[in-house]
Amino acid sequence: MTRADADLPNASLIKRLGAMLYDSLLLAALWMVVGAVGVALNNGEAVKGPVFNSALFLVTFLFFMIFWTRSGQTLGMLAWRIRIQTPEGQAISGLQALIRFFSAGLSLLCLGAGYWWMLFDKQGLTWHDRYSESRVVQLPKPKKKS
Repeated sequence: MTRADADLPNASLIKRLGAMLYDSLLLAALWMVVGAVGVALNNGEAVKGPVFNSALFLVTFLFFMIFWTRSGQTLGMLAWRIRIQTPEGQAISGLQALIRFFSAGLSLLCLGAGYWWMLFDKQGLTWHDRYSESRVVQLPKPKKKS
């Protein structure tokens, strides 16, 4: 990421929601893998309870944290050409990812109020953008090779 990355425009709500839809499909697949491993370890019986739920929660957090702190993009974000970064255009830290993950979850629990907030915010930021001191930017279209 370069200094020019700090000047990129914020991503729209539609693009963020599109990326969330793509990522939810990937997470469903990951949860199925965790479930299959759990069933295999449980002698073919259904897995439930706090340990299994904690494993699903941990897998979900790690999915986002790893993508956000390395490239700033999940696979869904990559498809929609959006990226999470600091206001200076750098990759976010693990702490920022943690804050972002929990504040985005809280935002969703409030019927998405933190996402809708960006429509009225002068800077176009969501609650979790503000709390984690990060922003989601729209990346430019790649230049066509001639």
